Amino acid sequence: MMKYLCLVYIEEALPKTIADSDCLAYDESIRKSGHCLASEALQPVHTATTVKVRDGKISVTDGPFAETKEQLAGFYLIEAQHLDEAIALAAEIPPAAVGSIEVRPIRQIRETVR
Repeated sequence: MMKYLCLVYIEEALPKTIADSDCLAYDESIRKSGHCLASEALQPVHTATTVKVRDGKISVTDGPFAETKEQLAGFYLIEAQHLDEAIALAAEIPPAAVGSIEVRPIRQIRETVR
């Protein structure tokens, strides 16, 4: 099994079209299937803080790193046999109907460094 991070992006300015209960139902089903390792929704983008370190100096900025139309709203860390299965699981995430889901394989950094 491979691990994938499914990043959920939606436009916060749009009226809420996906019910939290739909997201919770999907979350329960993907956990029961054994595919979900972790998942969380995020607070609105205005609560974000961006931290950078340049030349040893810490810079803190209110808000997200980049201004975009869609904001990161949550994530699912899943396990799947291959990318096609991960895509199929991501397509079932309710906000995919109004936003987008970015599917990225996890790089096993601990194993590659050792």
